Amino acid sequence: MEDHPRKPTRTGAQTHTAVWTGRATNRTQWVLAAAGAACLALGIQLAVSSTWTSGIAPLLMSVIGCVAAGLLMLFGTLAFVNVAVRVDGDALEVRCGHMGLPRRRILLTHVVGAEFAPQVTPRQWGGWGYRWRPEQGTAVIVRRGEGLVLRLGDGRTFTVTVDDAEAGVRFIRDRLHLPSTGAPAGA
Repeated sequence: MEDHPRKPTRTGAQTHTAVWTGRATNRTQWVLAAAGAACLALGIQLAVSSTWTSGIAPLLMSVIGCVAAGLLMLFGTLAFVNVAVRVDGDALEVRCGHMGLPRRRILLTHVVGAEFAPQVTPRQWGGWGYRWRPEQGTAVIVRRGEGLVLRLGDGRTFTVTVDDAEAGVRFIRDRLHLPSTGAPAGA
């Protein structure tokens, strides 16, 4: 049996980190999640210990309303408390929240440009979360601050707020062999 030493797959100037990861969190969302939990608790409390004498319909509407509002607030905010971005040799993957849902995967073969956005705000996109605006494209916004903007081959853009977005842009440009100005190669 022969022992074959491992040979590096890349040498010299071609050495790259295999994966770039970035994260962003928003602690303010926890306040909204707590408000959702409070609405949910109120709905449960009303259902368990109701002494309403005005009838079952108003009680049922109150319970269902509180539980529905609580669940929407709770899960709607927890889905966008944080975002994790992972870029490897094939794709950029964005996972939101603790469960990783919603999730978006963009193949790097569909990317024609990557830019650093020094200041992305929820106001620009109409709030926190997974956003779409016809004039701007699609975005995942979990907090204000720096972001990563991808220009896709079909003319659309995808923006995500993430810490150290500038390093992510450099990583993507290196992978795609794009110049540092963000213009596609050959333009």
